[in-house]
Amino acid sequence: MRSNETIRCGLLQTPMKFLRFLLFPFAVIYGWITAVRNLLFDFQLLRGKTFDVPVISVGNLSVGGTGKTPHVEYLIRTLSASHRVAVLSRGYKRKSQGFVLASANSTVADLGDEPFQYHRKFPQIQVAVDANRRRGIELLSRSSFQPEIILLDDAFQHRYVKPDVQILLSTFEQPFFSDFLLPTGNLREYRSGAKRADLIVITKCPPDLNAQVLASYVSEIKRYSKAEVFFSTVGYAEQTEGDFQLKTSELPQLKKAIFTGIAQPNPFVAQILNPTDAVFEFADHHDLTESERAMIQKSADLVVTTEKDYVRVKSVWEKPGLCYLPIQVQFVDEANFLAAFERKFTKCAAILRKRS
Repeated sequence: MRSNETIRCGLLQTPMKFLRFLLFPFAVIYGWITAVRNLLFDFQLLRGKTFDVPVISVGNLSVGGTGKTPHVEYLIRTLSASHRVAVLSRGYKRKSQGFVLASANSTVADLGDEPFQYHRKFPQIQVAVDANRRRGIELLSRSSFQPEIILLDDAFQHRYVKPDVQILLSTFEQPFFSDFLLPTGNLREYRSGAKRADLIVITKCPPDLNAQVLASYVSEIKRYSKAEVFFSTVGYAEQTEGDFQLKTSELPQLKKAIFTGIAQPNPFVAQILNPTDAVFEFADHHDLTESERAMIQKSADLVVTTEKDYVRVKSVWEKPGLCYLPIQVQFVDEANFLAAFERKFTKCAAILRKRS
């Protein structure tokens, strides 16, 4: 392999811009379908259900790559110190069916990579998976854990559940207000869907944001939503975890292999890249084949990946030297975000008192 050559496995190699342009008629049809569905909910011909336990949803308008997992983890850290917190996810690409409550014997195959990461990382919370979010909340509420708060992971379009707080994520590089519907763009529904959000977070922002840029984003978002807008960046841990604990600052000096199975790998790779590194990029949630795993292991003695990829492959990794670099979100104005979240949560508590 040549120095710093990137192998993209499982990723579509067709020139995407041209292909997406050709698929524009399908985007129009898709838009009509999602618009009709949303209108049925808006006019209450279809109804979202509320629950006695507070429900906080974290989701997006686009497909993947907005940073849901670290933002859910941020809320877990914030809330679990004083409340019994449960996380309910679809469990994408899991091998199980229906409702599954995480236990000491659960595996990635049972839960999916992101829910398993929550389960592994936060033993004080309860994790469950169910594609039917309404049923999942009902079963979680009746569990022996008796959650005081349920976090819904990736549920912005699941309107059969009416959350008490709706948090919408969108990336700085590709904000929803400049995106288009699938398959021409990455949006799951029209931009106007942002009106359902209580709080909007622009994620993966560069660290050198200035007030003028922030104001321009807020101005664009206000065309679609009245929600308060906040900005977050990605922060990396000081050292890797896994087979080796290496300082993050030293990683660009070390020869290694890097592999990712996430939607937007470029910022992660850029953070640790050495010009001699072998880089392997796979599609989001990709399960490595035996030959792919062997190819990566053969390329270097040290292999660095993301935490989500690590929990998915560690059980089948045959060679020592696999590490992951944890990340955490950092809000540009954390105090204001927490104050706004608390206001919404207080309003949520008042609604719950009325229900009882």
